[in-house]
Amino acid sequence: MGEQGPDGGRETAKATKRAAPAKRVTAEKDAVKKTAPAKKAAPAKKAAPAKKAAPAKKQASTKAAQQTPAKRQAPAKRQAPAKTPAVAPKKASAAVKGVAPAKTVAAKPPRGESRTALVRRARRINRELAEVYPYAHPELDFENPFQLVVATVLSAQTTDLRVNQTTPALFAKYPTPEDLAAANPEEVEEILRPTGFFRAKTKSVIGLSKALAEDFGGEVPGRLEDLVKLPGVGRKTAFVVLGNAFGRPGITVDTHFQRLVRRWEWTEETDPDKIEAAVGALFPKSDWTDLSHHVIWHGRRICHARKPACGACPIAPLCPAYGEGETDPEKAKKLLKYEKGGFPGQRLNPPRSYLDAGGKAAPPLGAG
Repeated sequence: MGEQGPDGGRETAKATKRAAPAKRVTAEKDAVKKTAPAKKAAPAKKAAPAKKAAPAKKQASTKAAQQTPAKRQAPAKRQAPAKTPAVAPKKASAAVKGVAPAKTVAAKPPRGESRTALVRRARRINRELAEVYPYAHPELDFENPFQLVVATVLSAQTTDLRVNQTTPALFAKYPTPEDLAAANPEEVEEILRPTGFFRAKTKSVIGLSKALAEDFGGEVPGRLEDLVKLPGVGRKTAFVVLGNAFGRPGITVDTHFQRLVRRWEWTEETDPDKIEAAVGALFPKSDWTDLSHHVIWHGRRICHARKPACGACPIAPLCPAYGEGETDPEKAKKLLKYEKGGFPGQRLNPPRSYLDAGGKAAPPLGAG
């Protein structure tokens, strides 16, 4: 390459001087570009909180609006007792470990309900029934232990009312065990005919009268092991006599008792002896006799076998079987029996407390 002349050098210098402003312009533009985002970012940061705050308030109010209906629906759940946790616990929890079974009864409570919860619910039901039936009593007429044991044997496969209408003639003619032991079976059969199965019942009452006269001096024994040795006397009859004639606690497992304790899921057992053991383990012994009265009375008046009056039941919130019967209150009232329905009870000579509470005595045999 050759060397440049003087003119070429001047032109180069001029070009350099002209290029300088271009570089300054470029540098200023670059500076503007670098600073521009910073200027725009400032208002963006200030505006961001305002824009984000608005949706947050809307979301909060939306959540509050969604929660409000749920709280207002709470009373609706109370109107359906069977669906509330107190009525039918649905938690799938294991049986309480370390709890010994009640005699021959399985320790696992029904429906996964804990043992403690089962005991509390059962005892609360008994307290509620005690307020509904403060006058509950044995619904067989009797004046002494002998009359009670005979009447209880006769109550099998019939109503207490029919027995009460029949026994006055029986005890008027045979007032003592010795008298009935020496009776003519045919004459006794004729008296007992209205109770049904009169031949078998005649054999039983004459047989137990002979046993009382020969083995116990004409007196009804006050021990369970002695009572069950009498003809026609089982554990149910024995506990009726012990609890109501001698004041000794016992659970009477009749058909009403069996039905209700299974509906209430106190036990899943079907054998009377196992039911007795299972239910007895839920209550102190001092409660057993009155508990039997409460349950049996409730079964006869409200919690019927075929069509329970669920809509008129005072323990509906505690009953897992709520809804099996009539739930309409007005229709349920028409299903009530005895004094709850305004009709006579089963005793011809009921206790004074029953009459004072509005109960009516039953009519004698053949009346109206």
